[in-house]
Amino acid sequence: MFEGLSDRLGGVLDKLRKRGALKESDVKEAMREVRVALLEADVALPVVKTFISNATERAIGADVLRSVTPGQMVVKIVHDELKNMLGDGEEINLASTPPVPILMVGLQGSGKTTSSAKIALHLTKKRNKKVLLASLDIYRPAAQQQLKVLADDNGLGILPIVMGEKPVSIAKRAMDMGRKEGYDAVILDTAGRLHIDMELMSEVAQVRDAVNPVETLLVTDAMTGQDSVNVAKEFAEKVGITGIVLTRVDGDARGGAALSMRQITGCPIKMLGVGEKIDEMEAFHPDRIANRILGMGDVVSLVEKAAENIKAEDAEKMAKKLRKGQFDLNDLLSQLKQLQNMGDLSGIMGMLPGMGALKKQMSQTKIDPKLLTHQEAIILSMTPKERENPALIKASRKKRIAAGCGLSVQDVNKLLKQYQTMSTMIKKMGKMGKKGLFGGMPKMDPAMLEGGDMPDLNNLPKGLTGGGGGLPPGFPGLGGGGGMPPGFPGFGKKK
Repeated sequence: MFEGLSDRLGGVLDKLRKRGALKESDVKEAMREVRVALLEADVALPVVKTFISNATERAIGADVLRSVTPGQMVVKIVHDELKNMLGDGEEINLASTPPVPILMVGLQGSGKTTSSAKIALHLTKKRNKKVLLASLDIYRPAAQQQLKVLADDNGLGILPIVMGEKPVSIAKRAMDMGRKEGYDAVILDTAGRLHIDMELMSEVAQVRDAVNPVETLLVTDAMTGQDSVNVAKEFAEKVGITGIVLTRVDGDARGGAALSMRQITGCPIKMLGVGEKIDEMEAFHPDRIANRILGMGDVVSLVEKAAENIKAEDAEKMAKKLRKGQFDLNDLLSQLKQLQNMGDLSGIMGMLPGMGALKKQMSQTKIDPKLLTHQEAIILSMTPKERENPALIKASRKKRIAAGCGLSVQDVNKLLKQYQTMSTMIKKMGKMGKKGLFGGMPKMDPAMLEGGDMPDLNNLPKGLTGGGGGLPPGFPGLGGGGGMPPGFPGFGKKK
């Protein structure tokens, strides 16, 4: 969602970074370009004015213009102001006597019912809470059945449907069931309308008065731009909301709604719907969003995602094999599966610092999004012996494997060549010992480092040198093996 804004701001700030000294006129010119970028991203005008005023005032201060790296100082100021614009990151408040009532409100079509199930799963998995879902939408056909199917498919608690029951009665019955059966939270999914009307507001107010919710979350669609901000203002004034859930953040909307929401409504964004799958709901972290917008990546979210999808014991097994220089097609298959579980490649690349240019190259070369699936199919078409010893795979076997997975012999050859490149590199790394690529390098003369231009290769962070620092040791191409291997599926070919 923030790609367009990220590209524009990246271009403006890169110009400042390249200059050794800055004049006041340079900063003002850059801020004019930042203002245009924010307005084009559909950020509300009052928010843009406040942002530019605060950033310019700080950026033209004597401390910045006379500093050793004025460009970097301006980037930091823009980063800080973006964080201020986005507000503080607040989790869903469950600090009350259980069951905690959570009221979901919003217009029809914003993703309210799906978001209710996503939040219930998020609270269950991430915060270890027992959550009950209840549908109060008696108007939209099959709305109650939709929530029941989502709850049943994901092992969540659901209030039994009683036909003809009114919303206020359903809400009271849900709270009663929550108390009797020991639930920590009850999520009440209210009805939506195509537009804001008094009937909708009156019904929501009645439910609110009946259950006295700790959280009233407005679900709004990021694709509707500034209209979603107007909807939030209306609900804040007439019903009273405590937080906002922004859906379809993975779409190609311009991101202005997310940046304007806190300043205009005074309500924090609490959750982001980042995909269609039931587990694709994230807590809102302003500092991480600001990092992504400025192309600094989001390593913390990447590590969290890796930790969710990669078992510690599997990662440790893989790390031991890699240290010994061992790597077969079974290992490559497990790496491909882990990578697929974490989402699409472009999403992962967006979380890595300084990977914007590589992402563009990947989009320009039009890499097949099914590449990983095809490679998995090729490996699954092999016999166990072939996976353990790829040297067995000759021409006749390649034909059989290609026929088995529905792909060509050329595709099989490509995969085997990529595997061979990765295997060779891993064997070399295994010989260098546990310290990774830099382990065998001689100590450098400290005098060479005094100028601050050269990094101390003997003291690099463990995640960069193959020790498995930031990311889990077995994570494909990162952490345990240090850097993306040249033959890693889809990119990084040898020159």
